[in-house]
Amino acid sequence: MDDTPFVLGINRTQDASICLMQGSHLAWAIQKERLTRHKHHWGKPGDLRDHYAPRLPGLERPIDIVVECFSSDEEIGSLPVYDDELAATLVLARDSRRARISHHLAHLYSVFHPSPFDEAAVMVIDGQGSPVSDFTEHWSGAASTPGDWREVSSFYSASRKEIRCIGKQVRPPDGARHVDGRLVGLGMFYFLLTQAIFPGEGNEGNVMGLAPYGDPAALGLPPLDVEGMAVGIPSAWRSLLRERSRFRFGSAEARFTDCANLAAAGQRAFEVALLALAHWLYRQTGAEHLCFAGGTALNCSANERLLRETPFRRVFLPPAPSDAGTALGCAIYGLTELAGRPCDFRWSADYLGPPPQLSDIEAALDGATDLVVERPRGRDALCARMLDLLCTGRVIGLYQGRSEFGPRALGHRSILADPRRDRIRDWINARVKQREWFRPLAPVVPEERAAVYFDVAGPSPFMQFAAPVRPEVAPMLPAITHVDGTARLQTVGPADDPLLRVLLAGFEVRTGVPVLLNTSFNGKDEPIVESPFEAVAAFRQMPLHALAIPPFLVTKRSEPELPV
Repeated sequence: MDDTPFVLGINRTQDASICLMQGSHLAWAIQKERLTRHKHHWGKPGDLRDHYAPRLPGLERPIDIVVECFSSDEEIGSLPVYDDELAATLVLARDSRRARISHHLAHLYSVFHPSPFDEAAVMVIDGQGSPVSDFTEHWSGAASTPGDWREVSSFYSASRKEIRCIGKQVRPPDGARHVDGRLVGLGMFYFLLTQAIFPGEGNEGNVMGLAPYGDPAALGLPPLDVEGMAVGIPSAWRSLLRERSRFRFGSAEARFTDCANLAAAGQRAFEVALLALAHWLYRQTGAEHLCFAGGTALNCSANERLLRETPFRRVFLPPAPSDAGTALGCAIYGLTELAGRPCDFRWSADYLGPPPQLSDIEAALDGATDLVVERPRGRDALCARMLDLLCTGRVIGLYQGRSEFGPRALGHRSILADPRRDRIRDWINARVKQREWFRPLAPVVPEERAAVYFDVAGPSPFMQFAAPVRPEVAPMLPAITHVDGTARLQTVGPADDPLLRVLLAGFEVRTGVPVLLNTSFNGKDEPIVESPFEAVAAFRQMPLHALAIPPFLVTKRSEPELPV
């Protein structure tokens, strides 16, 4: 009799998400936003009943283990409602077990256990996590810290046999306004910086993209205060961040130069402080390898410096380091700590969404009189048709297989174009994505060819590092080379996605360049497309020239204008 447990992990906070594992086999993991079409959608009562159970396979069978995590938001006050919904929606096995784990512990299990390392130092840094009173891990400072103070960074020494918390920075509930700024934390600093320039949720990437256009020294701002593992904001920074009208991008009062200079100063201060924390952690552990998670691990420019400027031999970041990844951390905690099973799952790919069905693809295209639907004979023929379009300046949507779990499009929910055309980046930003003109677009390249075009420190399958473009080839790749000469690249190894490999090889044969432009397949203020119906709808709304949705290639009877 098969006693392999079914384990469900649920992240109930920002970037709500859910993950189902059967033993070490990951059935699927997905963010709530992909189902509701609401970016950064928070966890709420009703998620299981209204969004997850109707759309995700496997939730109808008995679940052996359920592990949830919350953060410092108010949702934890709704525990009875969540409990009632879980009992009414799921079929729980007779001896089922349940647990709730604290926020940074979920991040830890999402990054170390699926990493390639047997031993590593682990760094978790985000805006804020669980209050001390809700910790489900041992931290030596808990007894002497008020229960409502919240974790902002956590540091660990980890092996497959033991995990030890070395230290945490915590702050009071109103820490962002603390009188001396000493208890804010690095993640909260970047959040405050982002809010000063781009209000709203999830705009940290805008700051990172804007920073290279500014002068980090122009505003005369000092470095952040770093003592050991603690980060605080000096008074000069706190005063300037209050000048919202001066730095609010797009407002009548703000000058682009001021916005860019503040972004540049903040990015540099963040990077210097992050490096200091990594060096401190290395001195505490002497570990060869580093695992890094939390929302700050999405900062590709800083990640590149971690690779090059710290003593760690290798640095691993999961493709979903933000709160979304904690659903996987919950499931792995349930597997290892409650079921007592080893975790053999490794982050070798990020295609973790539930697989689409051919019948749904056919239904999405059925009766589409405004579209021309072809069915090339096999993958190579489909790629040949895509290459015909790409080499003539067309921009293509690519929808294939299981969706990416993290925020980066890695060739399954992507928009592809020719990176040699200097106008195509502006055209995609303005016409297709309808977003700020300064936002960079990413390249995808075969792993074995990457070093010819980029100064890379190793494989980058999850698009997490901003590597320098080699100066001699940068003029050949204007659409993916940012103003600072870097690119957030994705490498595709020999055992990785076969369609991408064929496409890149074919593009090199035709153009001499094995690089394509790759950006996420989503419209303005929308999550990445998830279903075939959403992909076809987005294709109709955007001025894309074709949609590759294997086994079909779709074009428009009335073709949009070409990028000029």
